[in-house]
Amino acid sequence: MSGYRDLKVYQEAHRLGVVIHTFSLKLPKFELYETGSQIRRASKSISANLVEGYGRRRYRADYVKFLVYSQSSCDETKEWLTYLQDLYEDLAGEAQMLLSEIDSLGRQINVFIQSIEARH
Repeated sequence: MSGYRDLKVYQEAHRLGVVIHTFSLKLPKFELYETGSQIRRASKSISANLVEGYGRRRYRADYVKFLVYSQSSCDETKEWLTYLQDLYEDLAGEAQMLLSEIDSLGRQINVFIQSIEARH
């Protein structure tokens, strides 16, 4: 493996960060700087924490700590998507689809954490 970009979990996290960013721009104007900003930051934090953890992989505790931060950002993103699904009927279908994808990503991150803990 040559770097974090080769990690499937990173690739999926980055892809979903881009998709959720684009989705958030469909929000009503008054939500772009409130909920929109929150979901954009949370979703991008998933891959950013994977990258930072990878950079610290020599130190198991640091690596796992940042992977847990990534998992937490994934959970936060799920909560924001749930709010958007409940608040905006016209976006509910897309939010539900994204919830399913982010839930799958959360499971992938959990498996990744377990594999790092088992290896060290």
